[in-house]
Amino acid sequence: MERSVAWKGYGEADLAAVEALAADYIDFISCNKTERECVAAAVGMARGAGYVDLAAAIAEGRRLQPGDKVYAVERGKAVMLVQLGSAPLEQGMNILGAHIDSPRMDLKQNPLFEDGDFALLDTHYYGGIKYYQWVTLPLAIHGVVAKKDGAVVEVTVGEDPADPVFCVTDLLIHLANDQMGRKATEVVEGEALDVLVGNRPLVVAEGEEAPKEPVRAFAMKLLEDKYGIGEEDFLSAELEVVPAGRARDLGFDRSMVIGYGQDDRVCAYTSLAAQLALAPQGLARTSVCILVDKEEIGSVGATGMTSRFFENTVAEIMELAGESGPRALARALRASRMLSSDVSAGFDPGYPSVFEKKNSAFLGRGLVFNKYTGARGKSGSNDASAEYVAQVRRIMDDAGVAFQTAELGRVNAGGGGTIAYIPAEYGMDVIDSGVPVLSMHSPWEVTSKADIYEAFKGYKAFALS
Repeated sequence: MERSVAWKGYGEADLAAVEALAADYIDFISCNKTERECVAAAVGMARGAGYVDLAAAIAEGRRLQPGDKVYAVERGKAVMLVQLGSAPLEQGMNILGAHIDSPRMDLKQNPLFEDGDFALLDTHYYGGIKYYQWVTLPLAIHGVVAKKDGAVVEVTVGEDPADPVFCVTDLLIHLANDQMGRKATEVVEGEALDVLVGNRPLVVAEGEEAPKEPVRAFAMKLLEDKYGIGEEDFLSAELEVVPAGRARDLGFDRSMVIGYGQDDRVCAYTSLAAQLALAPQGLARTSVCILVDKEEIGSVGATGMTSRFFENTVAEIMELAGESGPRALARALRASRMLSSDVSAGFDPGYPSVFEKKNSAFLGRGLVFNKYTGARGKSGSNDASAEYVAQVRRIMDDAGVAFQTAELGRVNAGGGGTIAYIPAEYGMDVIDSGVPVLSMHSPWEVTSKADIYEAFKGYKAFALS
């Protein structure tokens, strides 16, 4: 059952829509490389579309009615948008869920040191990465520094053309005989991902005592001058090291996008765009878009999908809609259905041995549905029911959405998971759906503009179903 290439069905209007959506998407992932940045951007877009802060509605005791649109934020790193439909919430919601964290390197709490007349920052990698892919790349630093007086300083260095960038060094080929013989996991070790940030020493006036580590001291002075932070402020900082630079069109035909963080911001953006594109009135079932943190490390913590953020937010909304109570909440969650919007492995002709072609996702063939993910014998998988898969097929076909089905590579070739199994614990129907990606978890990932467009169409059709 080979699926057709989505591009073949596009007229001029479709092609224009594909390019317009891709341009907005490229801007989004170029400007928002951390969870906090994604949440702030999503809130700005939501407010522009008429959404109001749920916290304000609670404070006012405002009664929520069909057509009302609210959003809630959890610690600046997870966000949930809800547009109420005409049907009671107890009859269930249509939920689009994606994650906005991506593999990267985080600065340790005591990161700055000097060695060999260089100032360096020590890192701890986040999520599943191939260490060797992160060397000799221009890198940027994004994040926040929280000070003891309550001030939170935002830091972004390496994105403006006038900014400096940073890098992790690699061994020159002339001296790499031993390195080249190591396993890929040992070519560069995780503890060796130190970010080079300076080489110039602090010069003191004659008669003043010179610092023992002058390069480190000068780097710290620059940070103090620009951001007003001291070295101890690193203890309460969240600073992420990511590839510097904008996402770009890829290919002579400009049919693809290459950029950082497309796992899973390609699904987060298209879910968000679909939610915001819903008409202000006429929605039957309540539509929800939830964008969460920490998926890459197990969906843990207060901002991950395993937190009570989702459940508590639904409970608050039901209270304001006049449907309060634990049984009503349980019934609403069980009656809901969800697309766990996460990327899938795109077939790569450079590495065909890890794919089983007739059950692989291909770039350009549309939105991908993974009935199950997991590893080995579907371990850690949600595995959607046949009845739900049939329902989703009908929704996509009725809306003219190009879609395909896939597994995450050959049996026992590896595997992976998503947030799908977590909301499924409420008893709701959940299936993984997303955009196929090449070079997943690398600093620069690749997607097809056609798949981005079909994902948007598919998510919107699901929200309206």
